[in-house]
Amino acid sequence: MDPHLLRTYVTVARLASFSEAARELGYTQSAVSQHIAALENDLGLPLLGRRPVVPTPAGERLLEHAGSLLLRLDAARADLARFAAAPRGTLTLAVSPLALHPRTLAALPASGVTLRTLPRDEVPAAVATGAADLGLVDGLAAPSDPLRLPDVAPLTAVRVAEEPLAVVLPAGHPLAGRPGLRLADLVDARWLDAPEAGIPLDGLRAAHGGPAGHGFRTALRYEGTDTRTLGALAAAGHGLTLLPVSLADAIAGAVAVPLGAPRLVHRTELLHTRSEPGPPAAELAACLVAESTWRLPT
Repeated sequence: MDPHLLRTYVTVARLASFSEAARELGYTQSAVSQHIAALENDLGLPLLGRRPVVPTPAGERLLEHAGSLLLRLDAARADLARFAAAPRGTLTLAVSPLALHPRTLAALPASGVTLRTLPRDEVPAAVATGAADLGLVDGLAAPSDPLRLPDVAPLTAVRVAEEPLAVVLPAGHPLAGRPGLRLADLVDARWLDAPEAGIPLDGLRAAHGGPAGHGFRTALRYEGTDTRTLGALAAAGHGLTLLPVSLADAIAGAVAVPLGAPRLVHRTELLHTRSEPGPPAAELAACLVAESTWRLPT
């Protein structure tokens, strides 16, 4: 399967237009049509309806494979390009919003750094494809267990930190005086749905182990990445949220109650490729790995 044809197909399917795809890809519309026809001939199946331009059932199935296939090809190209590239004196660090800890910030070089905040699922791809030299990604895990990351390329993941978790409640909440809380106590509570600034609700549902989609209903959805805003929303009574204790304890007007069960931590991992990084990336990675046994006291 020719990856150039596959990229054209994915673009046409995404835009639902041959002409728009041609404009985005820099081809003529005739060339785009020829690419789609060649791919359909190769696979022996129709992939797109023409009026309207929508994937056929076979085309939908191909789209399920296409993203990961193209990403792996981009990652392989970027990995091989590193053999010929001269070491860079700059550093691009891709981070998920909750992955930055004070020690990480203190370890950053004084200059030449680009800090790029991305959704959790996009951090591994950024490192694999060379868009970032290093990545920091966070998530829920059992103590000392690795994060479950998308398999986009051969990447090395090293623990940077593990922190206990706390439920953030408004000061007057009936549960604010508890010494600890269980997720089971909070299934029917109203929650803030903040997939990037906080712990995603799907993660809480999976950790609770209840029926798919059950419990932890959304009171308000916050699509930003600022944890302080998320904490202010919780303090104002718009819903509960779960955060690492270092962040939860710092929220004004709110109470942070430790999560006692199930046993979960907020884990942060450093991601890098197996190629030799430039000096700034190598120095930061060495510093973070040296601190990888650090965890906040429970």
